[in-house]
Amino acid sequence: MAQAEEQIGRGGLLPLAVQNAYRERYRAIRPGWRSSGDQLETLVRGHVTSTSRVLDLGCGRGGLVEEIWRDVKLAAGLDPDGPSLSGHRAVGMPVIRGVAENLPFIDQSFDLIVCLWVLEHLKNPAATLREVRRVLAPRGHFVFLTPNMRNPLMVVNRFGKALPSLQRRLVPMFYGREEADTFPVQYRANTVDAIRAHAKASGLDVYDIRVVPDPTYLALNSFMFRASVMSERLMPKDWGVHLLGDLVRT
Repeated sequence: MAQAEEQIGRGGLLPLAVQNAYRERYRAIRPGWRSSGDQLETLVRGHVTSTSRVLDLGCGRGGLVEEIWRDVKLAAGLDPDGPSLSGHRAVGMPVIRGVAENLPFIDQSFDLIVCLWVLEHLKNPAATLREVRRVLAPRGHFVFLTPNMRNPLMVVNRFGKALPSLQRRLVPMFYGREEADTFPVQYRANTVDAIRAHAKASGLDVYDIRVVPDPTYLALNSFMFRASVMSERLMPKDWGVHLLGDLVRT
């Protein structure tokens, strides 16, 4: 996961290397804390075997699946953005252009679907989860990572929903991502309650769902880091910045 993350976030006001350094400081303050990316990787690797069939849904230029695709029976990526697929880092891994609401796969094609930073962009998450259930094999898992709209930091992202052009400028400025990789947000499945409701409606069960805190997203300097840590201590636990989930077709 770290190797994939290093391909982005190298510039900007808060490059990934600086953010990770503050994460180490936070880990020293809260022993046992693990970032959402680390927890995600543990979940995914716990589900895959050499016979697994894996889909990276909304793969973009790559992510965790690009690190494991050679270790499983079948791995494929799907994304609606052609330039992202053209720049996919896992050379040789099959990637397909398509949308999550209409997956171009037969029923029960995959044992695991990994979906990173996609739910927040979906206009119709209910249709997507119905498609996810259709292409999952029985006991197959859908593992996702997405922002939590209960977190105060998401106020900035709400402006991104109203003003997409502002979002396309702010995200690269802060985190060093290419503007072309910044897409409009919808936030129609970005609370625990919303995800549970969509899962139930689509016929998926909630295997695991976690709210993960991470005070490093505004850690532009030590003062901002300390302020973020203090603010997090005052917030309810369900206001953590990320939602990490695992839905299963039973």
